[in-house]
Amino acid sequence: MKALKIVAVVLIVLGGIGLAYGSFTYIQSTHTAELGPFELSVKDKETVTIPVWAGMGAVVAGGILLLYTGRKR
Repeated sequence: MKALKIVAVVLIVLGGIGLAYGSFTYIQSTHTAELGPFELSVKDKETVTIPVWAGMGAVVAGGILLLYTGRKR
């Protein structure tokens, strides 16, 4: 049961972060070339948008798991 509580809390936290930020950006190196002692590289900036429904779904799923593990049998 302790593992389910940890998963529930992680889902709630990640869902909250997804709702708060909405997107994240990373840099990807796409092309590199070496010309003697020189090195050339092309880096692309990529943005990933986190849908609101995904963040809300994670929070709700975490809440349901937390309620399920917290009830007494």
